[in-house]
Amino acid sequence: MKTRNLGKSGLTVSELGFGCMGLSHGYGPATNEKDAIAIIQKAYDLGITFFDTAEAYGQGANEQLVGKALHHVRHKVIIATKFGFANGRNTDGLDSRPERIRQVAENSLRYLQTDYIDLFYLHRVDPNVPVEDVAGTVKDLITEGKVKHFGMSEAGVQSIRRAHAVQPVAALQSEYSMFWREPEQEILPLLEELGIGFVPFSPLGKGFLTGKMNADTQFDKTDFRNIIPRFSKENRASNQTVVELLMKMAEVHQATPAQIALAWLLAQKPWIVPIPGTTKMVRLEENTGSANIILSDDDVAAINKALDNISLQGERYPASMAGLQGK
Repeated sequence: MKTRNLGKSGLTVSELGFGCMGLSHGYGPATNEKDAIAIIQKAYDLGITFFDTAEAYGQGANEQLVGKALHHVRHKVIIATKFGFANGRNTDGLDSRPERIRQVAENSLRYLQTDYIDLFYLHRVDPNVPVEDVAGTVKDLITEGKVKHFGMSEAGVQSIRRAHAVQPVAALQSEYSMFWREPEQEILPLLEELGIGFVPFSPLGKGFLTGKMNADTQFDKTDFRNIIPRFSKENRASNQTVVELLMKMAEVHQATPAQIALAWLLAQKPWIVPIPGTTKMVRLEENTGSANIILSDDDVAAINKALDNISLQGERYPASMAGLQGK
């Protein structure tokens, strides 16, 4: 697999990363440890060298999986993790006080079985802590050799500018896909201006863009998509128009809808690195295959024109999850 540079940070990663969250958190019951480790290691075997986790994905459980799976190739991979939620739970509010950041860093180093974190993201901007203090704390961790690069997640324009002035931001991780194009308005121009890489999470629209989901799909009772307005039965039926578009383009390229959705992201900017996740080997291989699909400028223009005429229904998060929205 080819590599990409995340902006001007000097951080080089595989052009597709692997989002590890779903192995432990968010999409139903956790995958058993043996199978989870096997899929992370398979991702590495397929050429993926960029792995994404966070304290909040099971209060360290996901980080421990990543540590167990990759410790034998630690110096050949880039591991990103995140801090910022109180008690390591995204239901307990935000906490990015300097002492908390340091506590999370020490925990993450232990869980990941490593002595440095390649990319340490602020998971969400904490309105109670000046972002300059957050960036300064990570800067100190970088000076101490415990962290290599600073990242932010779901941050807004002003927060990024303020943090970047204290400690250069290597990458921003935020939701971006054909199912959520808001970053195109202000975020992508800012990242280009500042030389910051972009790591789209949920690049397959939380599974919707795979074409495997319809209005009758049933989610496990612990799957957080049950409470997301965009995933109501009615909205899933209405939003099939974007899947139909993907299926038409997939037929042209002898690919799958998921592969086209990922190839479209890769075609947007050379410093964009999507991190699709999965619990299934066959989907991992399918996603990895997207790196071999090259969409022409005309292909991308045609897709974008069609997307502009599609009005997707449903909010990205319910009001109860306001803390997960970008600031």
